Amino acid sequence: MSAAAESGIVVRPVIAADIKRILELDRTTTTDYIWQMDLREEDSQTRVTFQRTRLPRSINIASPYDINLLAVDWKQRALVIVGEAAGRLLGYLTLTHVTTPQVGVIADFAVDRLARRKGVGTVLLGAAKDWATRAGLQRLIIETQSKNFPAICFCQRNGFAYCGYNDRYYASQDVALFFGMKLR
Repeated sequence: MSAAAESGIVVRPVIAADIKRILELDRTTTTDYIWQMDLREEDSQTRVTFQRTRLPRSINIASPYDINLLAVDWKQRALVIVGEAAGRLLGYLTLTHVTTPQVGVIADFAVDRLARRKGVGTVLLGAAKDWATRAGLQRLIIETQSKNFPAICFCQRNGFAYCGYNDRYYASQDVALFFGMKLR
């Protein structure tokens, strides 16, 4: 039996009526840790390290993207799925593969704050992996902020390995971390 069937979570393609419900999800995250980046350039060598760092107090993290853009461009994304149970929308995931045809990028992925740690994200991610494999993609990449420690842990728990970063990637100037998984 699949994880979705066991959990009662139904995963399906998004429809226009879902967009309003997605916009209402509580996407905020709270964390006590970050991945702190240390960049050192000396002579002909550049060294970048990330270290898990405990913060002096918990911080709330907002999504790095304007969620309202989803209402405008959801039809241009390769995959947009939602997870729901008992008619309640619990989360969503979007995947694109416009920059590199055989690589899918999951950049917009959230589970409602009240539905977290109940398998919703894992079920959505499993559905995205299945879709990507059927679509002939060879690799999946998830992007997240370096300060979103819960998302980093989620990626690692689900078999994704750190594969790069981009400094000042988001409009907020936050660092983006990339976690990848080979599909074939």
